[in-house]
Amino acid sequence: MTLKAVIQNDLTLPCIPDPKQFQLWVNAAVKYVENQIPKNINEVCIRIVDRIESAELNRTFREKEGPTNVLSFADLDLEDESLGDLAICAELVASEAENLGIAIKDHWAHLTVHGILHLLNYDHINDQDAEEMEALEIKILKTLDIDNPYEEPPHD
Repeated sequence: MTLKAVIQNDLTLPCIPDPKQFQLWVNAAVKYVENQIPKNINEVCIRIVDRIESAELNRTFREKEGPTNVLSFADLDLEDESLGDLAICAELVASEAENLGIAIKDHWAHLTVHGILHLLNYDHINDQDAEEMEALEIKILKTLDIDNPYEEPPHD
């Protein structure tokens, strides 16, 4: 099974990956969770947003102030062919990667995988759910040669 990654991006920041990269990350996630995806589902929309749009979406749909790195909106209409939408804030991805001392591309991959799992009802509200979701993220990212995002990188 494959899900087509439909990319919506009006930003011109150099840190934004190529659509082929997003497709690679979506494919890696789907490989681990395809049994949870209804057969009629064939795409996921990934919208790249700035801080302003992220904050507006966060306020409107989560009643939280400020931007966030990734938001997920599952498509609850089972007749549709879309798993749902992700909104990923490019500026936050870049600043978080820099603060964490990790490659920006790796952080994009992590947040894409993280968002896909949210669309499939994985969550991290309580410790048990967080452990399950994080373990799956780590497995998926390992297939992409990306280190565990929950371990602190070594300091020089």
